[in-house]
Amino acid sequence: MKKIRYIPLTATPGKQSETYREILPRSPGLTGIVRCFWGSAGPYRKTWQKSVKTLVVPDTCVDIIYEIDHTAGTVTGRFCGINDSSFEARDGGAAGHVLSVFGIRFYAWAAAAFSEDSLKGTVNGCYDVRSRFCRLDRMLGQRLFETDSLEERSLLAESLLLGQTVYPRQSQVVEQAVEQILFQRGAISAGRLARECSISSRQMERLFHEYIGITPKKLCGLVRYQFLWNEIIRTPDFRVLDGVSRYGYTDQSHLMREFRRYHTMDIQMAARYARTGETG
Repeated sequence: MKKIRYIPLTATPGKQSETYREILPRSPGLTGIVRCFWGSAGPYRKTWQKSVKTLVVPDTCVDIIYEIDHTAGTVTGRFCGINDSSFEARDGGAAGHVLSVFGIRFYAWAAAAFSEDSLKGTVNGCYDVRSRFCRLDRMLGQRLFETDSLEERSLLAESLLLGQTVYPRQSQVVEQAVEQILFQRGAISAGRLARECSISSRQMERLFHEYIGITPKKLCGLVRYQFLWNEIIRTPDFRVLDGVSRYGYTDQSHLMREFRRYHTMDIQMAARYARTGETG
Protein backbone atom coordinates (compact mmCIF):
# COMPACT_ATOMS: atom_id res chain seq x y z
CA MET A 1 0.00 0.00 0.00
CA LYS A 2 1.26 3.48 -0.85
CA LYS A 3 2.40 5.45 2.18
CA ILE A 4 0.64 8.75 2.78
CA ARG A 5 2.52 11.77 4.08
CA TYR A 6 0.70 12.78 7.26
CA ILE A 7 1.81 15.78 9.30
CA PRO A 8 -0.83 16.76 11.89
CA LEU A 9 -0.88 20.44 12.78
CA THR A 10 -1.51 22.46 15.93
CA ALA A 11 -3.87 25.43 16.07
CA THR A 12 -0.91 27.75 15.36
CA PRO A 13 1.44 25.93 12.96
CA GLY A 14 4.88 27.47 12.73
CA LYS A 15 4.61 29.14 16.14
CA GLN A 16 8.02 29.97 17.56
CA SER A 17 8.64 31.70 20.88
CA GLU A 18 10.92 31.62 23.89
CA THR A 19 8.70 29.01 25.52
CA TYR A 20 7.66 26.94 22.49
CA ARG A 21 9.61 25.61 19.54
CA GLU A 22 9.46 22.38 17.55
CA ILE A 23 12.27 20.20 16.20
CA LEU A 24 11.62 17.35 13.80
CA PRO A 25 13.37 14.05 14.55
CA ARG A 26 16.66 13.74 12.68
CA SER A 27 16.71 9.96 12.35
CA PRO A 28 14.62 8.22 9.66
CA GLY A 29 14.13 5.48 12.26
CA LEU A 30 11.71 7.75 14.13
CA THR A 31 9.66 8.74 11.09
CA GLY A 32 6.05 7.85 11.79
CA ILE A 33 6.82 7.44 15.50
CA VAL A 34 7.72 10.92 16.75
CA ARG A 35 5.90 13.89 15.24
CA CYS A 36 8.35 16.32 16.86
CA PHE A 37 10.33 17.25 19.95
CA TRP A 38 9.19 20.54 21.44
CA GLY A 39 9.63 22.90 24.35
CA SER A 40 11.38 26.07 25.41
CA ALA A 41 14.53 27.05 23.53
CA GLY A 42 16.34 27.05 26.88
CA PRO A 43 15.78 28.05 30.50
CA TYR A 44 13.77 31.24 31.02
CA ARG A 45 12.57 33.21 34.01
CA LYS A 46 8.81 33.09 34.61
CA THR A 47 7.51 36.62 34.96
CA TRP A 48 4.81 37.81 37.32
CA GLN A 49 2.48 38.46 34.42
CA LYS A 50 -0.77 36.57 34.00
CA SER A 51 -0.32 33.14 32.42
CA VAL A 52 -0.87 32.82 28.66
CA LYS A 53 -3.72 30.71 27.23
CA THR A 54 -3.18 28.58 24.13
CA LEU A 55 -5.77 26.71 22.08
CA VAL A 56 -4.90 23.00 21.78
CA VAL A 57 -6.69 21.18 18.97
CA PRO A 58 -6.84 17.38 18.55
CA ASP A 59 -3.78 16.44 16.52
CA THR A 60 -3.89 12.61 16.76
CA CYS A 61 -0.76 12.72 18.91
CA VAL A 62 0.12 12.04 22.54
CA ASP A 63 2.74 13.89 24.55
CA ILE A 64 5.29 13.19 27.23
CA ILE A 65 5.98 16.57 28.82
CA TYR A 66 8.72 17.50 31.30
CA GLU A 67 8.64 20.74 33.26
CA ILE A 68 12.04 21.54 34.72
CA ASP A 69 12.25 24.02 37.60
CA HIS A 70 15.91 25.02 37.72
CA THR A 71 15.35 27.20 40.77
CA ALA A 72 13.77 24.43 42.85
CA GLY A 73 15.83 21.64 41.28
CA THR A 74 12.79 19.55 40.31
CA VAL A 75 11.59 17.71 37.20
CA THR A 76 7.92 16.89 36.74
CA GLY A 77 6.90 14.53 33.95
CA ARG A 78 3.42 13.81 32.67
CA PHE A 79 1.82 11.84 29.88
CA CYS A 80 -1.09 13.39 27.97
CA GLY A 81 -3.26 10.97 26.04
CA ILE A 82 -4.92 11.54 22.68
CA ASN A 83 -7.57 14.29 22.61
CA ASP A 84 -10.83 14.15 20.69
CA SER A 85 -11.75 17.78 21.40
CA SER A 86 -10.06 21.15 21.78
CA PHE A 87 -9.17 22.86 25.06
CA GLU A 88 -7.28 25.88 26.34
CA ALA A 89 -3.93 25.28 28.04
CA ARG A 90 -2.14 27.72 30.35
CA ASP A 91 1.60 27.96 30.86
CA GLY A 92 2.61 26.79 34.32
CA GLY A 93 5.45 27.26 36.78
CA ALA A 94 6.14 29.47 39.77
CA ALA A 95 6.58 33.17 39.02
CA GLY A 96 10.18 34.30 39.49
CA HIS A 97 11.61 30.79 38.96
CA VAL A 98 13.92 29.79 36.13
CA LEU A 99 12.08 27.15 34.11
CA SER A 100 12.31 25.09 30.96
CA VAL A 101 10.01 22.63 29.17
CA PHE A 102 10.74 19.60 27.04
CA GLY A 103 8.20 17.42 25.25
CA ILE A 104 8.11 14.36 23.01
CA ARG A 105 5.09 14.34 20.71
CA PHE A 106 4.36 10.80 19.52
CA TYR A 107 1.88 9.81 16.88
CA ALA A 108 -0.87 8.31 19.04
CA TRP A 109 -0.57 4.84 17.52
CA ALA A 110 3.23 4.69 18.09
CA ALA A 111 3.54 5.57 21.78
CA ALA A 112 2.35 2.20 23.10
CA ALA A 113 5.57 0.57 21.90
CA PHE A 114 7.46 2.47 24.63
CA SER A 115 4.81 1.96 27.32
CA GLU A 116 4.59 -0.66 30.07
CA ASP A 117 0.81 -0.52 30.33
CA SER A 118 -2.37 -0.21 28.31
CA LEU A 119 -3.42 3.20 26.96
CA LYS A 120 -7.07 2.34 27.53
CA GLY A 121 -8.98 5.17 29.20
CA THR A 122 -6.32 7.82 28.53
CA VAL A 123 -8.31 9.89 26.02
CA ASN A 124 -8.39 13.58 27.06
CA GLY A 125 -6.38 12.77 30.21
CA CYS A 126 -3.02 13.68 31.77
CA TYR A 127 -1.12 11.34 34.08
CA ASP A 128 2.19 10.98 35.90
CA VAL A 129 4.60 9.83 33.21
CA ARG A 130 5.70 6.94 35.44
CA SER A 131 2.23 5.42 35.29
CA ARG A 132 2.93 4.10 31.78
CA PHE A 133 6.43 5.17 30.69
CA CYS A 134 8.51 4.34 33.76
CA ARG A 135 11.43 2.87 31.79
CA LEU A 136 11.73 5.88 29.49
CA ASP A 137 11.38 8.24 32.46
CA ARG A 138 14.23 6.51 34.31
CA MET A 139 16.50 7.02 31.30
CA LEU A 140 15.46 10.58 30.47
CA GLY A 141 13.90 12.50 33.37
CA GLN A 142 16.82 13.49 35.59
CA ARG A 143 19.23 13.74 32.64
CA LEU A 144 17.36 16.81 31.46
CA PHE A 145 19.36 18.76 34.04
CA GLU A 146 22.51 17.84 32.10
CA THR A 147 21.34 19.85 29.08
CA ASP A 148 19.85 23.30 28.61
CA SER A 149 18.86 23.68 24.97
CA LEU A 150 15.98 22.10 23.09
CA GLU A 151 18.46 20.86 20.48
CA GLU A 152 20.56 18.98 23.06
CA ARG A 153 17.52 17.48 24.74
CA SER A 154 16.00 16.32 21.46
CA LEU A 155 19.25 14.58 20.54
CA LEU A 156 19.35 12.90 23.96
CA ALA A 157 15.74 11.73 23.68
CA GLU A 158 16.27 10.55 20.12
CA SER A 159 19.26 8.41 21.10
CA LEU A 160 17.32 6.85 23.98
CA LEU A 161 14.31 6.04 21.80
CA LEU A 162 16.49 4.56 19.06
CA GLY A 163 18.41 2.57 21.67
CA GLN A 164 15.30 0.71 22.76
CA THR A 165 15.50 -2.59 20.90
CA VAL A 166 12.61 -4.41 22.57
CA TYR A 167 9.07 -3.22 21.88
CA PRO A 168 6.76 -5.45 23.92
CA ARG A 169 3.57 -3.54 23.13
CA GLN A 170 2.92 -3.56 19.42
CA SER A 171 0.03 -4.78 17.26
CA GLN A 172 0.34 -5.55 13.57
CA VAL A 173 -3.44 -5.26 13.23
CA VAL A 174 -3.44 -1.73 14.65
CA GLU A 175 -0.52 -0.77 12.39
CA GLN A 176 -2.36 -2.13 9.35
CA ALA A 177 -5.57 -0.35 10.34
CA VAL A 178 -3.84 2.99 10.89
CA GLU A 179 -2.10 2.68 7.53
CA GLN A 180 -5.51 2.16 5.93
CA ILE A 181 -7.02 5.13 7.81
CA LEU A 182 -4.21 7.41 6.61
CA PHE A 183 -4.45 6.07 3.05
CA GLN A 184 -8.18 6.85 3.03
CA ARG A 185 -7.54 10.23 4.77
CA GLY A 186 -9.97 9.23 7.50
CA ALA A 187 -12.89 8.70 5.11
CA ILE A 188 -13.52 5.06 5.99
CA SER A 189 -16.08 3.44 8.26
CA ALA A 190 -15.08 1.37 11.28
CA GLY A 191 -16.93 -1.61 9.80
CA ARG A 192 -15.06 -1.46 6.52
CA LEU A 193 -11.80 -0.97 8.38
CA ALA A 194 -12.38 -4.18 10.35
CA ARG A 195 -13.18 -6.08 7.15
CA GLU A 196 -10.03 -4.78 5.47
CA CYS A 197 -8.01 -6.10 8.42
CA SER A 198 -9.91 -9.43 8.56
CA ILE A 199 -11.00 -8.91 12.15
CA SER A 200 -14.32 -8.34 13.90
CA SER A 201 -15.41 -4.80 14.75
CA ARG A 202 -15.44 -5.70 18.44
CA GLN A 203 -11.85 -6.98 18.34
CA MET A 204 -10.74 -3.92 16.39
CA GLU A 205 -12.27 -1.58 18.95
CA ARG A 206 -10.64 -3.49 21.82
CA LEU A 207 -7.21 -3.25 20.18
CA PHE A 208 -7.60 0.47 19.48
CA HIS A 209 -8.51 1.14 23.11
CA GLU A 210 -5.51 -0.92 24.23
CA TYR A 211 -2.87 0.58 21.94
CA ILE A 212 -4.20 4.09 21.19
CA GLY A 213 -6.86 4.88 23.78
CA ILE A 214 -9.64 5.76 21.36
CA THR A 215 -12.12 3.98 19.06
CA PRO A 216 -11.43 3.41 15.34
CA LYS A 217 -14.41 5.61 14.44
CA LYS A 218 -13.09 8.54 16.47
CA LEU A 219 -9.59 8.18 15.07
CA CYS A 220 -10.99 8.23 11.53
CA GLY A 221 -12.84 11.46 12.30
CA LEU A 222 -9.74 13.07 13.79
CA VAL A 223 -7.51 12.05 10.88
CA ARG A 224 -10.02 13.44 8.37
CA TYR A 225 -10.20 16.69 10.35
CA GLN A 226 -6.39 16.96 10.34
CA PHE A 227 -6.16 16.38 6.57
CA LEU A 228 -8.77 19.11 6.15
CA TRP A 229 -6.93 21.48 8.52
CA ASN A 230 -3.70 20.92 6.58
CA GLU A 231 -5.41 21.91 3.37
CA ILE A 232 -7.00 25.00 4.93
CA ILE A 233 -3.59 26.15 6.18
CA ARG A 234 -1.69 25.41 2.98
CA THR A 235 -4.32 26.68 0.51
CA PRO A 236 -5.00 30.44 0.74
CA ASP A 237 -8.00 30.15 -1.59
CA PHE A 238 -9.42 27.01 0.06
CA ARG A 239 -12.97 26.23 -1.05
CA VAL A 240 -15.32 24.28 1.20
CA LEU A 241 -16.84 22.42 -1.77
CA ASP A 242 -13.41 21.05 -2.67
CA GLY A 243 -13.01 19.80 0.89
CA VAL A 244 -16.41 18.11 0.79
CA SER A 245 -15.54 15.98 -2.24
CA ARG A 246 -11.91 15.34 -1.29
CA TYR A 247 -12.55 14.13 2.26
CA GLY A 248 -15.92 12.43 1.89
CA TYR A 249 -18.19 14.80 3.80
CA THR A 250 -21.90 14.65 3.02
CA ASP A 251 -22.19 18.36 2.17
CA GLN A 252 -20.87 21.80 3.13
CA SER A 253 -22.80 22.02 6.37
CA HIS A 254 -21.49 18.60 7.44
CA LEU A 255 -17.89 19.69 6.83
CA MET A 256 -18.29 22.99 8.66
CA ARG A 257 -20.12 21.37 11.57
CA GLU A 258 -17.43 18.70 11.99
CA PHE A 259 -14.64 21.28 11.74
CA ARG A 260 -16.18 23.48 14.42
CA ARG A 261 -16.75 20.42 16.60
CA TYR A 262 -13.01 19.71 16.69
CA HIS A 263 -11.66 23.25 16.44
CA THR A 264 -14.27 25.22 18.48
CA MET A 265 -14.37 27.93 15.79
CA ASP A 266 -15.28 28.29 12.13
CA ILE A 267 -12.78 27.98 9.30
CA GLN A 268 -12.22 31.73 8.81
CA MET A 269 -11.64 32.34 12.51
CA ALA A 270 -9.37 29.29 12.77
CA ALA A 271 -7.22 30.50 9.87
CA ARG A 272 -6.95 33.95 11.47
CA TYR A 273 -6.01 32.42 14.83
CA ALA A 274 -3.34 30.30 13.10
CA ARG A 275 -1.73 33.45 11.73
CA THR A 276 -2.05 35.78 14.71
CA GLY A 277 -2.90 33.70 17.80
CA GLU A 278 -5.93 35.95 18.29
CA THR A 279 -9.61 35.18 17.82
CA GLY A 280 -10.78 38.74 17.29
